[in-house]
Amino acid sequence: MKPSLPQGPLNRALVLLLAAAVLGAAVFFGYRLLTDPSCAEGVTEVEKECVGVTDGSFVFTDELGPVTSRIKEENESVAGKNPVTVALMIPLVSDQQAERREMVEQVQGAYLAQYRANRESGKQPPIRLVLANPGREYGQWRRVADQLARSAADGKENLRAVTGINISIADSKAAVHYLTAEKHIPVVAGPMTADDIANTAADPREFPGLARIAPSNSDQASALAAYGAAIKPAETLVVEDTREGDNYLATLRATFAKLTKGAPNAPETFESPKDFTQEGNLGNVFAQMVPDICSSAASTLFFAGRPVQLRLFLVALGNRKCNKAYTVITGSHASTLMVDQKFEGNWGSLTKSSGITVRYTALAHPDSWGEASAEGPGGSKGPTAELAALLRAEETKQPDRIGPADRRDGRIIITYDAVTTAVAGIRKDVGESVTIPSLDDVTQSWRRLHGGNRVDGASGWICLDQYGNPYNKAVPIVHLDPAVRGAVLDTVAWPLGHAPDGNCSIGAEG
Repeated sequence: MKPSLPQGPLNRALVLLLAAAVLGAAVFFGYRLLTDPSCAEGVTEVEKECVGVTDGSFVFTDELGPVTSRIKEENESVAGKNPVTVALMIPLVSDQQAERREMVEQVQGAYLAQYRANRESGKQPPIRLVLANPGREYGQWRRVADQLARSAADGKENLRAVTGINISIADSKAAVHYLTAEKHIPVVAGPMTADDIANTAADPREFPGLARIAPSNSDQASALAAYGAAIKPAETLVVEDTREGDNYLATLRATFAKLTKGAPNAPETFESPKDFTQEGNLGNVFAQMVPDICSSAASTLFFAGRPVQLRLFLVALGNRKCNKAYTVITGSHASTLMVDQKFEGNWGSLTKSSGITVRYTALAHPDSWGEASAEGPGGSKGPTAELAALLRAEETKQPDRIGPADRRDGRIIITYDAVTTAVAGIRKDVGESVTIPSLDDVTQSWRRLHGGNRVDGASGWICLDQYGNPYNKAVPIVHLDPAVRGAVLDTVAWPLGHAPDGNCSIGAEG
């Protein structure tokens, strides 16, 4: 016998109301299931991109899978041991193959620094590493910076430094200012070179708590000027991107203007797309520009532009009709060409006609302090050999463990040194006890990382001046060699024209 439904208008109304509620709940939770903005714990989908912070539990891209797994393992190994957290904050999703390759290398460098730090005998506290994705071109930096601030206030997570910051643009500058000036979180920038994202004598507290380990564009230009003192301004020409809002471009334009003062020709200009990873119509623009370059007296071309635009320019210059040799001098971001698959078929552009020499100031190079180098003030062979050994070690060996790794473009090296510097500041004066320093303790420690307390980085000595900037940091000058399809070291130059003394002493002006 089937059970009968409640009779009467009131009961029927209650049944219908209950059914509607159940149906509504089902629709709501079904909608949430299909549109849930959460990619994983701590990571949220915003504008079709997963942004946020992960301890390695979430993988942003397939290429990051191997090294992300190693980070998760390392974090699990220090759980319960009172660790402090260091964040690597860089964009971790891109449509561009070359950018994705560089992202992987930077995460590899950060992991290797964490791995090494957690195996230093008697050094405390242990280091927990998290990956913080602020979105393409730092578009969601505020959301992620607030997450990091909550982690800094959390007594279990104890975030004590943010590292990375790899692109010198308006949004990355805003992120650094917000983290340091408003949230009082120490930051160690990695491959960031713009002059205007730094503390200076004119404004020593613009970014309180910021430490930089890469030479600024001005420092690179000074080193380059010392190296290329024989270059005659009358034989130079500047090719520059006039796009606004890009600190890297702005400082390159300024430094190249100084190096070419007195040049007979005004700069050849172009404007890249707002998304500088896109080509736009610049292939045609450069093709039209080349005949004017050929007709000038210039043999040295200073290129103020990002890697995509550099690639297009070199292809156009390689197809020139004039039989002249050129040297193209540019900034450190040129290292991207080594991992850019779109340049793979265009290395021959450098050998056409009488040839093109592409020379740039690198942030780091493995041969600067390699086995064949002459060790002296400014750098040490030990850290370079140690990093090389880490890449060969069974526990970290690539490609099985962290993915394919290549130190030649400097990204692994400079990020390894950024995290190593952060660890040095966190552990300063802690000794063997598991003590959690305050955020201010870490900020204050930047002031002591010079002289005998310098950081012996794989990129060279890191001696921070009173503003948190690297003092007279080694600048590798390299050229792209089509024969090996990579960067070959020419020399190590110095912003002051000479290496620091053996104590890495900083003068009164520093």
